[in-house]
Amino acid sequence: MVEKKEVKRHRSQKRVVVFSTPSCPWCNRVKQYLRQNHITFKDVDVSRDRRAAEDMVRMTGQSGVPVVMIGSRSIVGFDKRKIDKYLGIEG
Repeated sequence: MVEKKEVKRHRSQKRVVVFSTPSCPWCNRVKQYLRQNHITFKDVDVSRDRRAAEDMVRMTGQSGVPVVMIGSRSIVGFDKRKIDKYLGIEG
């Protein structure tokens, strides 16, 4: 039997923003993972929004995507362990 991950329900979910590009396979995987876990997020396409790309680099020091912002915390790349921890997703 496969166990499903459950999200601890809070009165309000932390704000989640994904900085991504359309051609990035890891960006698509992180967004799919968030959707599977019923996490609402804002998707920012940094290939079309130069100001957002500059903000992302300023916040993280990185120009690679995906960057996932959960509240004030940033995750560079698709790191399930950190995403789960910051969102309270239990295995």
